[in-house]
Amino acid sequence: MKQTILGSGGAIGIELAKALTAYTTDIRLVSRNPKKVNPNDEVFPADLTNREDIFKAIEGSEIVYVTVGFAYNIKVWQKLWTPFIRNVIDACIQHHAKLVFFDNVYAIGGDNVKHITEDSPISPSSKKGEVRAGVDRLILEAIDKMDLKAIIARSADFFSEVKGNSMVMNLIYDNLVKGKKAQWLGDASNIHSIGYTPDLAKGTAILGNTPDAYNQIWNLPTDPEKITGEGWVNLFAKEMNTSNKYQTLPNWLLKILGLFIPVMKELPEMNYQYDRDYFFDSSKFNKRFNYTPTKNAMAVKQTVDKLKNNES
Repeated sequence: MKQTILGSGGAIGIELAKALTAYTTDIRLVSRNPKKVNPNDEVFPADLTNREDIFKAIEGSEIVYVTVGFAYNIKVWQKLWTPFIRNVIDACIQHHAKLVFFDNVYAIGGDNVKHITEDSPISPSSKKGEVRAGVDRLILEAIDKMDLKAIIARSADFFSEVKGNSMVMNLIYDNLVKGKKAQWLGDASNIHSIGYTPDLAKGTAILGNTPDAYNQIWNLPTDPEKITGEGWVNLFAKEMNTSNKYQTLPNWLLKILGLFIPVMKELPEMNYQYDRDYFFDSSKFNKRFNYTPTKNAMAVKQTVDKLKNNES
């Protein structure tokens, strides 16, 4: 049973390839320059902004996982996300493949982030959120009207030793390892759920290989501990045996930094995720699959240990 990952080179794609070995030995990894994760993986170079390439990549697949991460830039998102997901939906329908979309929670905005469940309304309060809401609606419409079998698997922010654009790794770990103060966006006394990449990938694989999980939205397994930004700093500082001092980055400072550092320009509109509690509830998944997510403290320990081993 061929299972295909579109966007296989990122943190989630790599961990998902590992997790899928519990279900199949026929794994196709698709990206511009794909690299094997498991010995028997099929690597399939493709330009995922090209409709023809998407159709070729999906052909012969029974399950297609989308873990693509386009550049964190609103103009790029507005240009690429909608045509990409339309092409993926069309290809899945033509080739009779099931779709598992690894999603974030940007489509959920305002105070709805205070307790995010699968029933939280699509309510974007940012331009990036509007893009993701449009993507979600396209998938839900295809399920309803085009007989697409699909899952929207949602995740909060996430982290692991594959740092990528992880805020907790970029603002906390990277600063602490340099002997600097950790940083946090907005108010560090607010709750802020963050997922652990291996759990999220394993959850995605479980969902994809569970027939009755389809045509639903699922929140992926995340520790239910209500931890604050300061709590995250403390966990990393403890494991790194360093100071837990930190500074907060208010919106006005992000706007100034955005004049010099492009990615910072993208952050102020996402402030609603940091200026209030942001709690991600995966109890539906945890109960359905009797799954206990890795505790935050253990996830931080494992991440720091892996990075230490990589550097030694």
